[in-house]
Amino acid sequence: MQDVLKLIQGRRSSRGLFDPKRPVSRRDLKKILEGGRWAPTAHNMQNFEIVVVDDRKLLKAIAEIPSPISETFIRENYRQLSFSVEELLRKKVGILGLMFPSYMRTPGAKPPPEERMRTLGKTVQTSPVLLVVLYDPRRRAPASEGDFLGIISLGCMMENLWLTAHSLGLGVHIVSSIGAGPMEKKVKSLLHIPGHLKIAFTVRLGYPLSTPARTPRVRRDLEDFVYHNRFGKRGMDGKTGRA
Repeated sequence: MQDVLKLIQGRRSSRGLFDPKRPVSRRDLKKILEGGRWAPTAHNMQNFEIVVVDDRKLLKAIAEIPSPISETFIRENYRQLSFSVEELLRKKVGILGLMFPSYMRTPGAKPPPEERMRTLGKTVQTSPVLLVVLYDPRRRAPASEGDFLGIISLGCMMENLWLTAHSLGLGVHIVSSIGAGPMEKKVKSLLHIPGHLKIAFTVRLGYPLSTPARTPRVRRDLEDFVYHNRFGKRGMDGKTGRA
């Protein structure tokens, strides 16, 4: 197993196509699921179920489900964009806008008609495996308003899946749109998922067909968000900054 910190720092999202002819071995898949099994969850409620999808017909059916693009996503995503590498390095947060189509990078622009109702297409159809992670709101941590602790638990489980897969040399892409709106309803019907469960997120697993462009990865410096003993006393070296 790689050094944990190096493993964390090397984790990336593989948004490109995966090699459909290169399956994920059962051995590796079980290791990834085992990583998810041992994730910390609030009150040890283990508030998730996972549907492993590797049937080509099911993957094709999911890939062909129309998914309306969210104008809320476009609007709120715009606020997080940087429009040059220099801007991204300066901000240390958000993402590089160059990966998005022009209508997502232009305030007030509307998606063209062909983009307003699209499918996941080859992105899903060429993936050897999908892990559809389900959230069970009945397994709720006590005294957790809005099940905030339960949502944190799902995040812990996602990270465990992701880091285990990364340690095995697999590409990972989290697909959130499958759990949104009418698409969730159709996927739940396809996979016979009970009504009380919600699709929290879906994990694409596979071996990328190409190496993505190495755009800078940015994080705030420790001194930007760590305070020592009291808020306003920045970092661990005793410097006092403006809160």
